[in-house]
Amino acid sequence: MKCILASLVVFFGAFSVAGAADTKMSGIPTASEVPFVAKISADLQSRFPTLDSARRAGYVRFTNEDDTGSISYANNHWTSVDEAHPSQLWYDVNGRLLGADFSVLQADSAEAPQKWGVDPRRWIKIGAHDHYGLVGPNGTTIYSGMGMRRLPAGATLEHPTPDLLVAAGVAKSVADVRFVFLFPAIWDLQVWVLPNSNGAFAEMNPDVKPVKGGGSS
Repeated sequence: MKCILASLVVFFGAFSVAGAADTKMSGIPTASEVPFVAKISADLQSRFPTLDSARRAGYVRFTNEDDTGSISYANNHWTSVDEAHPSQLWYDVNGRLLGADFSVLQADSAEAPQKWGVDPRRWIKIGAHDHYGLVGPNGTTIYSGMGMRRLPAGATLEHPTPDLLVAAGVAKSVADVRFVFLFPAIWDLQVWVLPNSNGAFAEMNPDVKPVKGGGSS
């Protein structure tokens, strides 16, 4: 999800940062982290080189392009049982694989995960919220999300429906809702798969340039 997290904090109030790679640690992998980065880089580039390969595996787009040039796709499996199962993949506007998120449900782990030789400080704590896509102009999709602040009285985030989006004033009718799903409370690990001179755990990659107005669909 990369820089999209910052804007979501403003709109949803759903996040707290328990370990941010760029503020508490260098983006460069440590010696114990190098094998993990090497393994996932080779594996994910082999299995998910294109958007079609990601879609066939169940990954669905749910964001606009963010400030890093990334568009995120999720598979709605929020427990990464091993390094081969990221919960999200990122692609640029041309369909080039950029990176991945791995996640662990906060309900299953009170503390930052200790997995795969990765320093626990790399994991970011993200609160529960809902993501949705609305029918946009000329057949496009408007991607956004909402947290507790937008919910009508008595509603919960756990089982979002098109009707809920209408009741929250997000959509005019259920026919305008293309998808809606719960993004549960997770620990999130973000890693560049594309080589990055700033390091695999850095926020930005100098070789990826966002395209103004790009990535609409």
